[in-house]
Amino acid sequence: MHAMQSQAVDTALGQVRIRTSGTGEAMMFWPSLLMTGDMWLAQADHFSGSHQVILVDPPGHGGSQKLSAPFTFDDCARVIVDILDSLGLQRTHFIGNSWGGMIGGTFAATYPDRIGRAVLMNCTASAAGTRQKVEYGALLRLAKLLGGIRGPLTRSVLNAFVGPTTFATRPDVVAFVRNAVKNVDIASCSWAVRSVVPARPDQRSLFANISAPVLVVAGAEDATFPLPETTAMAEAIPGAQLVVLDGVAHLAGLENPPLVAKLIEEFVGRG
Repeated sequence: MHAMQSQAVDTALGQVRIRTSGTGEAMMFWPSLLMTGDMWLAQADHFSGSHQVILVDPPGHGGSQKLSAPFTFDDCARVIVDILDSLGLQRTHFIGNSWGGMIGGTFAATYPDRIGRAVLMNCTASAAGTRQKVEYGALLRLAKLLGGIRGPLTRSVLNAFVGPTTFATRPDVVAFVRNAVKNVDIASCSWAVRSVVPARPDQRSLFANISAPVLVVAGAEDATFPLPETTAMAEAIPGAQLVVLDGVAHLAGLENPPLVAKLIEEFVGRG
């Protein structure tokens, strides 16, 4: 494992912890809700020999400053710019999962001169539907009562994040996700969940402005953003490619690191 250096960066959404390693073209990794940059440690180890890798603990998560109010996707895109500016970088390739994938699209559309290539995984460009709004609203209310993601909530979150293949064959991934969600600060993360799920904007018209090369990655077993939703996102981005991964659900980079590293390597290497 390559050594990583940690630092706090002042951003539009408070101080954000990043970890960096390696030299070369920059690659920034932003995880899903309830996850930290640890989700990408396998990718960091793989790419640190050839790139400057930047792992982000997103606002309100991990070592980043706690949230106390909602935010917009434009705010998140500004966070990416703030991180680049703090490191003296003009641009980065961007790899995001779920929340990270959504705001990776926002970043690519809004700051075309700051992005190289984008790999947007397990995500959507559409606003949340009624069912998702109701489900996540109930989840947040129960989490508040329980003081975190505990008891029956843990299984609900696991079902949203991992699929049958991972449950059956990747106990280490299930344990990682279980531990990660147990440790979230629910008062802080609830602001992120509200901003990313019920308040999520429909970004399909915005994404029509993306000029960077984009690879959209879908998990065939993703229960949170099923394939039709991810396909609609890819179709909204000019020239975007879509890859569907069998045996993978909502956290592709964590569930099958070698396959995801190969996809990223082949796609980013074309630029």
